[in-house]
Amino acid sequence: MNEFLKPGKYVDSDHPEVVRKALALSSGVDDLVDVARACFQFVRDEIRHSWDYQLNPVTCSASEVLQYGTGYCYAKSHLLAALLRANQIPAGLCYQRLTIANDAPPFCLHGLNAVFLKQYGWYRVDARGNKLGVSAEFCPPTKKLAYAILTEGEADLPQIYAEPLPVVVEVLERYDDYLHVSNNLPDLPVIRANKSNNFAPAAPDALKRTGF
Repeated sequence: MNEFLKPGKYVDSDHPEVVRKALALSSGVDDLVDVARACFQFVRDEIRHSWDYQLNPVTCSASEVLQYGTGYCYAKSHLLAALLRANQIPAGLCYQRLTIANDAPPFCLHGLNAVFLKQYGWYRVDARGNKLGVSAEFCPPTKKLAYAILTEGEADLPQIYAEPLPVVVEVLERYDDYLHVSNNLPDLPVIRANKSNNFAPAAPDALKRTGF
């Protein structure tokens, strides 16, 4: 579990401003589940999604996301992991593979988190930010993510990572404009989607997945 508690290059949970914010979010809160909820809601609601708000700069590390108040889903997950770790709550990074628009290729990765809660074990949360058609919540043990797996080729990737995937970092560090990122979203091909997922037709609005 140590690797999910220690700081890293991008999940820089030892950065002074990250530590300060983490302690502010946990001030007066004794239950670690409530601390985790407070961190989640802060990142989901107060950090603006780069595409939704059409904002620069493109951020990557947790401290950058906190400084500028914006980030793509990947960057927001870095900040959430850092805030949780600064509060001594194990946290990792997870990914889904989703269609970018409609129900056909191309695909891209979507970044989210796993947090370890003693009462529930590893619990996945998605702090990308809610909007029309997207509603993610922190309600353990029930999982309520921003996006469901709907079509062949999509997948909930099972791995939990201590640091972001190189393909994600490469995109966030290469491009300096949110539009360039949106045109070059990272992908990680998989052999097949998770067999445990049941595929079902989705309403048209649910398939318009712009702005990960």
